[in-house]
Amino acid sequence: MDTYSTPVSEGGSGVEHFDVLIVGAGLSGIGAAWHLQDRCPGRRYAILEGREASGGTWDLFRYPGVRSDSDMYTLGYRFRPWKDAKAIADGPAILDYIREVASDHGIDARIRYQHRVVRASWSTPDAQWTVEVERGPDRILARFTCNFLWMCSGYYRTESGYLPEFPGIERFKGRIAHPQKWTDDIDYAGKRVVVIGSGATAVTLVPALADNGAGHVTMLQRSPTYMAVRPSKDPFATKMRRRLPLKLAYMVTRWKNVLLGMYFYQMCKRKPDRVKELLLGYVRQFLGPDYDIGTHFTPRYNPWDQRLCLVPDADFFRTIRQGKVSVVTDHIESFTETGIRLKSGKELEADLVVTATGLVLVPLGGITLNVDGRAVDPAKTFIYKGMMYSDVPNLASVFGYTNASWTLKADLVCEYVCRLLNRMDRTGLRQCTPRNVDPTLQEEPWVTFSSGYIQRALAHQPKQGSKRPWKLYQNYALDLLSLRFGAIRDKAMVFSNPAPARTAEGAKTRKRVLAKI
Repeated sequence: MDTYSTPVSEGGSGVEHFDVLIVGAGLSGIGAAWHLQDRCPGRRYAILEGREASGGTWDLFRYPGVRSDSDMYTLGYRFRPWKDAKAIADGPAILDYIREVASDHGIDARIRYQHRVVRASWSTPDAQWTVEVERGPDRILARFTCNFLWMCSGYYRTESGYLPEFPGIERFKGRIAHPQKWTDDIDYAGKRVVVIGSGATAVTLVPALADNGAGHVTMLQRSPTYMAVRPSKDPFATKMRRRLPLKLAYMVTRWKNVLLGMYFYQMCKRKPDRVKELLLGYVRQFLGPDYDIGTHFTPRYNPWDQRLCLVPDADFFRTIRQGKVSVVTDHIESFTETGIRLKSGKELEADLVVTATGLVLVPLGGITLNVDGRAVDPAKTFIYKGMMYSDVPNLASVFGYTNASWTLKADLVCEYVCRLLNRMDRTGLRQCTPRNVDPTLQEEPWVTFSSGYIQRALAHQPKQGSKRPWKLYQNYALDLLSLRFGAIRDKAMVFSNPAPARTAEGAKTRKRVLAKI
């Protein structure tokens, strides 16, 4: 272990101290570690991962067909070109990509597995967080301290997904599975399968089950979702790779997809009826003029009021046309011993029911925070630049875009946090705290999506403000200007807490290191 990751024992207490602790070893956490090593090379850090393996979402979800719902030229890291021919990649390929980055840069050696962070307490006099962790299978309590806490643990509860209270569910004699808890012993070969849900998971899972031996698959939805078809391989990317060096081809394709995504999103907002007509026209083209598009594929909301479902290579529609898949739009009255009875009176016979009913969102990975003895309620904070919380010092979290790839925002957050850390080094100040000093700032919901999983969580999430830097624009171009090129210091960011004399020499050393990079 090199000097950048070697912990320091504070005052002989045996408590390990790091400059930065990263929570989570998924896509965001590995990216944060790479940026720290690249831009803040003097910082000692470690990654605390609650599970037994790295990869986050891409290790946790193992249901058939699991894949990205964004192209890998934007879901991939800015610094690491995606080399695979498939732009819409499957889960195992994405997991390999994340782990290769960690291995190639020595990041995997910094990960502490089975270290589940449960609470963190900030001390202004010490200018540090004390982080309490449940370690190992026996969940033995351990403590770490750090100067900066970087939350990369995602936005949903990993222990279990969302399951509505279905009447009579205990009477069902078949098997019930949630995609978040999929295991290899779930047998669907030749079986009648009902998948409850119409989101990205259901639209991915249904054709995978149908193509891999299920007897028949029924997607049961309360209401439809907009679906967009695109090829799993990007012809433009293939052409660029033949003509340009790999990194340049990757960046050109990345920017092409960023700009197209921004254009499409703006079209959805400005001309929703036109986009709706186009999307439903494609569905009609794939399913034929006699299919009941109005009932099963025409949502009650406008495009991008909720996230669109991506259908690579039209696989979902192909399995419907082949007779392997049926779509039923109805409400559940109750489960029965042999299936599900619907409010229309129809009964769906099932051997296996898959509840693709969504996630449970939790702020900051569900950990408990306090600042100088004061409990922090995330719902009573404003979110600063989409990553920090009002009156909470030296803490940042990563949350990606709702209308574009997660990693586009994650990369920008990483760059900004490194700039913030380096500025504190240069000035000898140990604390950065976003504070709302604008009495005219109005509260707005954290996210404006109407999706059920968002609406269920809004009361527990931080608020965004009505103006910068508290406003979330969900716009990569604006965030690029603000986070990569914008000023670090503004009226809302307060730098304070000068380093005492005993640590000043260490700060000078880091300044010399920074001056060389």
